Amino acid sequence: MLTMPPPPRDLETPGFGAIIRLTFLFVFVHFIGSSLLVSTIGYVIIGRLFGPNGAAASLAGLRGSRGRRRGAAQGLFTQPGEKEQLEFGYCFDVSNRAFFPLYLHLYVVQFLLLPLLTRSPSDFLATFLGNSLYLSALIYYTYITFLGYNALPFLHNTELLLVPILIFAVMWLVSLIAGWGIVMQGHSVKGLFWGV
Repeated sequence: MLTMPPPPRDLETPGFGAIIRLTFLFVFVHFIGSSLLVSTIGYVIIGRLFGPNGAAASLAGLRGSRGRRRGAAQGLFTQPGEKEQLEFGYCFDVSNRAFFPLYLHLYVVQFLLLPLLTRSPSDFLATFLGNSLYLSALIYYTYITFLGYNALPFLHNTELLLVPILIFAVMWLVSLIAGWGIVMQGHSVKGLFWGV
């Protein structure tokens, strides 16, 4: 009697435990963990660099002034005459809002395009699309982070938060010239599922 060999290990359907581990990994490590890390860094660095006494406040403004763009904020949480300061909760909120387009790019769209993105590493179309997907996700993340901090009237020259976009664009161009794809050679997809 002829019997079929068992399917290869990587083609098996994941079990319930693996799906639960993957869910916890995405929610608690990728989303909450990365948001806590980025918001902590933002809370420590942004307030010191872009605050009223920070290094960016002493720069000549990018718009021709000394960096003071708006009047004092008055709203629900700031009383007139109260000292304005960056709050950790605000940094966490900015990080969470910036994560959503990154999630759509790197979790949803990348998943849908995986058959195309995981072609031969020498395939230029796969390299171009994969690297462009990551470039787009990082640009959205950086821009939404900029918008969040730019809304605060006591931060100066927040336009400097857009500088990483130029760095990402140069890295994208160099990676295309070198033929290095972040999806295949960078093992980004395997990195998303680390620990599962």
